[in-house]
Amino acid sequence: MILLLVVSAVTFGIFFLLPRLAGQTADQLAQQYIGKSPSAADIAAVKHNLGLDQPLYLQYWHFIKGIVAGATYNLGPTTVHCNAPCFGYSFKDHVEVWPQLTSRLPVTVSLAAGAAVLWLVSGVTVGVISALKPRSFFDRAFMGVALAGVSLPMFFTGNLAILLFTYQWPIFGRTYVPFTENPAQWANTLFPAWCSLALLYSAIYARLTRSGMLETMNEDFIRTARAKGLRERNVVVKHGLRAALTPIITVFGMDLGLLLGGALITESVFSLHGIGQYAVQSIESNDLPPILGVTLLAAFFVVIANLLVDLLYAAADPRVRLS
Repeated sequence: MILLLVVSAVTFGIFFLLPRLAGQTADQLAQQYIGKSPSAADIAAVKHNLGLDQPLYLQYWHFIKGIVAGATYNLGPTTVHCNAPCFGYSFKDHVEVWPQLTSRLPVTVSLAAGAAVLWLVSGVTVGVISALKPRSFFDRAFMGVALAGVSLPMFFTGNLAILLFTYQWPIFGRTYVPFTENPAQWANTLFPAWCSLALLYSAIYARLTRSGMLETMNEDFIRTARAKGLRERNVVVKHGLRAALTPIITVFGMDLGLLLGGALITESVFSLHGIGQYAVQSIESNDLPPILGVTLLAAFFVVIANLLVDLLYAAADPRVRLS
């Protein structure tokens, strides 16, 4: 909770305090939400309705209070109430931010979950095989593919996947379908995005797994397990891989938490109406409340992911429980 408050304060300061320190006035900020050639009366009305004429600490207090108890916005001739949790009211679209986030969240969760399964399984598998056969043909080939995956940006691999598998060979669908309506079509539509995103992340996990396994397989407890006559499969999976999972779990928690907060480039490339695309559209239109809402939601997912990572440490590595 404290961490979320700190993140909200820092984010609020970036969007509302730094512009003032750079010389932007409240009138100039209000003028962005009116149009061309506004009158002084129009600027004053918008500034008052949006609360931009109040001190920054009051604006921040009203923002935090709205999340807990809701808020009321005066939009000139009409007054609207934003129910809790109120993450603000869009300056441009004149709609509540929270319903926009919740309506787009299933798309982002679908993208992140499917890609996470692919990159975790493929990355760890490739890393283990490379570690068991270091400097072999398979090791060099897999690490070469991993290096290419890290180097290729999403806007290249994503557009290439769309060109080949949507237009050149129309194998996959173009329009997102919710899982509850048609699970098969849901997976068919998201599969190119999953593969493009997994290619980027699986390369990182392959390298992490390889380095961790190379270090772990030379430990004394591995030699002891082999001396006891355990099968090599049990030695690798139950002893070697389990001990090497700690850094992988740490990175996985951070990556998944950040993706649940919005995969900006991936959602934009594949035209997925998720939280990431919502953030990009808000940045382009300079709509500050949605950006604040997306940032806080992403911070919440990162905090929860780190909590789950701490709980998984004990299950993955017995040495954590002993300490």
